[in-house]
Amino acid sequence: MTLPRVWSEPLTGQISGQLRAEAERLFLAHQLPKSKDDWLKRREELRYQLWEAMGVNYDSTIPLDVQVTKAIPCDGYKILCLHYQSRPGIRVTGNLYVPDGKGPFPAVINVHGHWAQGRLAERVQSRGHSLAKNGYVCLSVDAWGSGERCTEHGVYTYHGSAIGGSLLPLGETLLGAQVVDNMRGVQLLTELPYVLADKIGATGASGGGNQTMWLTAMDDRVQAAMPVVSVGSFASYVMRSNCICELLPRGLTFTEESGVLALAAPRALKICNCLKDSNPTFYVSEMLRSFVEARKVFQALDADDKFSYQAFNLPHGFWPEVREAMLGFFDLHLKGIGHGQPRREVPFTCLPEEEVMVFPKGERPETITTIVDYCRQQGKLIQAEPMPDLDDVDDVRYDLFAILNPTEQEFDNAWRHDDEDGWQRWSVSTSGGRLIPVLYRPPTNNGTAVVILSSPTGKNGLENTTLLSTALAEGNGVLLFDAWGTGEAPSDNESSSHTPFHTLSRGLLWLGKTLMGEWSQDFHVLAYFAVTYLNARNVILGGTGDMAIAACCAAIFCFDTLSQVTDVMVEDMPDTLTWQDGPDGTVAKRTMAAFVPDLVVWGDIRMLETILDKIDTGFREVTA
Repeated sequence: MTLPRVWSEPLTGQISGQLRAEAERLFLAHQLPKSKDDWLKRREELRYQLWEAMGVNYDSTIPLDVQVTKAIPCDGYKILCLHYQSRPGIRVTGNLYVPDGKGPFPAVINVHGHWAQGRLAERVQSRGHSLAKNGYVCLSVDAWGSGERCTEHGVYTYHGSAIGGSLLPLGETLLGAQVVDNMRGVQLLTELPYVLADKIGATGASGGGNQTMWLTAMDDRVQAAMPVVSVGSFASYVMRSNCICELLPRGLTFTEESGVLALAAPRALKICNCLKDSNPTFYVSEMLRSFVEARKVFQALDADDKFSYQAFNLPHGFWPEVREAMLGFFDLHLKGIGHGQPRREVPFTCLPEEEVMVFPKGERPETITTIVDYCRQQGKLIQAEPMPDLDDVDDVRYDLFAILNPTEQEFDNAWRHDDEDGWQRWSVSTSGGRLIPVLYRPPTNNGTAVVILSSPTGKNGLENTTLLSTALAEGNGVLLFDAWGTGEAPSDNESSSHTPFHTLSRGLLWLGKTLMGEWSQDFHVLAYFAVTYLNARNVILGGTGDMAIAACCAAIFCFDTLSQVTDVMVEDMPDTLTWQDGPDGTVAKRTMAAFVPDLVVWGDIRMLETILDKIDTGFREVTA
């Protein structure tokens, strides 16, 4: 079966325009105070809000348990290959570059961006070698899911889409996990006898620059920080394909990036961006918007001289010219020498990647827990917990609504177009300015129900499904639609290299929304349309894959508003949103819409099915 189109051309640009406009509105709303007293009050509140949104905790009492696997002698310094404990059962792999001599030395934590090899990449190694040559201890660490902390040791994968996103339903974030890993790295440095504990710096590029900013904001032990090609504005993240490790769920509901930068005050902070950066998020113009706002706080704390920026006429990266600026900056603020101007590097030689690995390739011990391992373990623990008694389902329904936090959308209007191939073609508008393309086939054999179906790839994703063929065979009316961001109403700027809806889902999460919530609202609007325009006595909601989850959520929300919604029918709906045993588990098959913060902690898929049973809404799964 080939389904007809509803519109002559797809509706593009609408989603990006709506979400970016909302992000810009919030950018203007989050202004920082100019007075010292007002800032100090806001500072404590903001840090609390950030930890809450990150979903993790820093605990300095957990033993670091530093284990060195080998030492590599170099010209004037040595490299220790090591790993340390960040949280219980979570270990961080890294290299410690130590200058010859007794010290004590200032130290810098060096965090990497999205280079496939993590800290092993030459561009990341270069900073460690250069800093050690110039009298700094340097700790270079692998971000969780990268480098030697990838799912399979020595096989480098991208941690910033489905892998990192799978932490969200557990109530955690990759951003928060990295902050804790790096804070523990700072703790490691401060406990070394040859390190000056009050002279700690931090730097990194791209995702590593982002980590540098967050680490400095949350850890007062960092006295000087230089984030590179990473500072823009939170508003500029919306509808751009940045990494999950740079996502703070609900972030734009209570702060802008300027607030996070301001948390560094009155310590030294130098922002470095590049004029030829191809990522709009990191354009110098976006950086300056945040710089100007954050500067108010540095000025209020009499630290205007500690806050600066530099724009390099270079593309995205941490180039030799930037490294020379780094040396001058750290010399001034960690050694108290010079004027902060760039200093020429001492020549150095990077080592082969396998030589600086903590473990021989493919021989990583099981004590190094990957993101997938962790999510699988946590999922099993949650699944093992007994389901609570649900004599009154209202509380859990309200909790679900709060977790999904859908944008309010009510039915507004409908336009019928020419029929095609036995399908009525409709455009349905909502109170929030959304336009939904709809196909409708009236019932046969005196059917009185309307079955409303969709898929994560839109109407056309239903063409060869058992779900659609079953609905048509049963003789009820069948309504097919493209949910928000799918089919003829697509999301913009999605990359084929990412998990589906990476960009749209991230944009919504910044705004405190979820794609699953938006899809559930589309079902709700069309259920009302079916009752009022199509005279449906009963409404059945359904979908395939992740859209099946949205159908279940919508049916739960319709319980006390649209009594005509009586059943749900699904195909290929996951049993859980946690990683399962096997090479792919189940998460690898999901879209980013499924990675809803706190949804597994709330109760996972089994809770959805339990609530449907409690409210007497039928649930049926069809299979091929």
